[in-house]
Parts: sequence; C-alpha cells; structure tokens
Amino acid sequence: MSYEYISTILKPMLEGAQATILLFLIAIIVSIPLGFLLTLAVRSSFKLLSRLASGYIYVMRGTPLLLQLLVICFGLPMLPVVGDYLVLDRFVAACLGFILNYTAYFAEIYRGGLLAIDKGQYEAAQVLGLNKTQTTIRIILPQMFRIALPSVANESITLVKDTALLYAVAVPELLHFAQTAVNRDFTIVPYFIAGIIYLVMTLVLTIFFKWLEKRFKYDRE
Repeated sequence: MSYEYISTILKPMLEGAQATILLFLIAIIVSIPLGFLLTLAVRSSFKLLSRLASGYIYVMRGTPLLLQLLVICFGLPMLPVVGDYLVLDRFVAACLGFILNYTAYFAEIYRGGLLAIDKGQYEAAQVLGLNKTQTTIRIILPQMFRIALPSVANESITLVKDTALLYAVAVPELLHFAQTAVNRDFTIVPYFIAGIIYLVMTLVLTIFFKWLEKRFKYDRE
C-alpha cells in the first residue's frame, strides 16, 4: 500500500484514538480512587455495607464487561417508568460502564495489597504510639500501593485494550474507523495500523508504570 493511502486512513483512526484515550483517562482517574473506597467498604465493620460492597464486586467481576455496557447503553432505557430518564449519550454510558467495572477490579487489587502487609506492621505502629489514622496513612497505604502497583499497571494496560469494546455500542473510536476502512477498501492494512497504535499506547503506559515502580523503590531505600 502507498504512503498516500496510509496517510489517508491514519487521520480518522487517530481521531478515533482520541476517544479511546479520553475513555481510558476518565475510567482510570475515577475508578482507581473509587476502587480504594470500595475496598474500605468491604473491610468495614458495618456488615450490611461490607456485604453490599462484596456483592457488587462479585457481580461486576463475574459478568462480562460487554454485557454491562449493553445493559447500560440499551437495557436501562427499556425499563418501565424510569427508562426515559436513563437514556445516556453513548460515550457517557460507556464511561460509566468502564468505571463501574474497573472499580471492582481495582478494589480487589487493593484488598490483595492490604492482605499482603504483615500484621507486625500494625503492632509496630502501636508500639510507636501511632493511632489508627496515622498508621493507615503513614505505614499501611504506602506499602499497599507499592505492593499493588504491578497489578494496577497490568489492569491499566488491559483497560486500554478493552476500550475496543466501544465498537460494540456504536461509539466511534479507533477500531470503528479501522473496520470502516477495511470494509471500504478490502484490505487488512487498517487492522495493522490500529494494532500499532494500541501497541504505542500500551508502551507509553508500560514506561510510565516502570518509572513509578522505580520511584517507589528509591523512596523505600
């Protein structure tokens, strides 16, 4: 294929990649802190809150993300009485679906990080005279984030690839424009270009999280 053809299809694909990146940023920025709050809810001494949070995680992790997106985009507006109030812009609905799903996954990652911290850390904090809040902020949370960081990195890379599901709910993004070019021009070149763009995005994320891991390592030393 000529350079002219590649440059022709590259422009709309890069425009689609903007929607992909925007969805990723919104989902990651919102779901990471929400995941931590959900972890606290699971560990809460208030049994009802803990059970509701655990049930939420079970449902969101136990059902496909695509199914959740379809329910939010097309299912909720079909509900009687309230359906008319639940009609959302497709991109907004997709953002909501990704946030709800990845909040559950990040919550489990944080829970694993907390469980990996030795109980002696809590006892040592008591010996030093730290209260529960000081222990959590100064000792527990830094260790939890350090332990959870590799898993957070992997889940973030998975999120980039999962943004391709936008195609299934008719949101114009990278894969949508690649598929349009394939159908129009009867060539698989757009697929390869889309793959390269995804690889570039995941490479940037990988470099960023490697830098974070080194930063945490140096801070610990």
